[in-house]
Amino acid sequence: MLALLLLVPSAAAYAVHWAIFRNAHDIFYYLLMDIGFLFVQAILATLVFDQLLNAHERQLLQRKLNVMVGVFFSQVGTPLLRLLSAFDSRAEEMREHLRVDGTWSAERVAETETILKGHQSQIDASRGDLAGLKLILDRQRDFLVRLLESPNLLEHEILTELLWAVFHLADELAHRSNLASLSKPDRLHLEGDIRRAYQLLVRSWLQYVNHLKTDYPYLFSLAMRTNPFDPNARVEIS
Repeated sequence: MLALLLLVPSAAAYAVHWAIFRNAHDIFYYLLMDIGFLFVQAILATLVFDQLLNAHERQLLQRKLNVMVGVFFSQVGTPLLRLLSAFDSRAEEMREHLRVDGTWSAERVAETETILKGHQSQIDASRGDLAGLKLILDRQRDFLVRLLESPNLLEHEILTELLWAVFHLADELAHRSNLASLSKPDRLHLEGDIRRAYQLLVRSWLQYVNHLKTDYPYLFSLAMRTNPFDPNARVEIS
């Protein structure tokens, strides 16, 4: 129907042209010219202008996602890292590589990501504060739900996985009334959930801090002074 609606006025215009000028040569000459340029127009529209628009939209989307990541770490991510790192008996090995400062380069970040992929966290539920972890996740449940409801979340694969891992850990802890007397299988299950959330959280934190260093130096300064992996980090500037 749409094709007919477009073809009918076009045919009518050519008919009027023929009725007035009786010049079939011009009609077919300009018709072929228009058809020939149609392919060039399609290239310009789809490969050039469309790509420029998509690139602009991707930049806007990335900014929105970066804001979401920033809000997550400001609200719950950084305190959660401090709590979860206490469960890792090998956390000191990672701290040596995650004391981010102003001298960090893209190569240093890539090198650290490679090291983190090879790091195997040794999670021990008896080392950390399970009750405190349960409390902070319970308090932040509504906030986590709002983040999960964001339509842009699917564009950020790591953040999506992270939020699901954290939310699952929150559910596991919420369904246990007595965390002080866990059976061995139950404790091992919780340690697996903690490890999953912890590893994703560390990876996301590194990417987030690198983004701040590039685009928001003043926020990067605060991130360094609240670095959960640096025991000497202080918010106050001396």
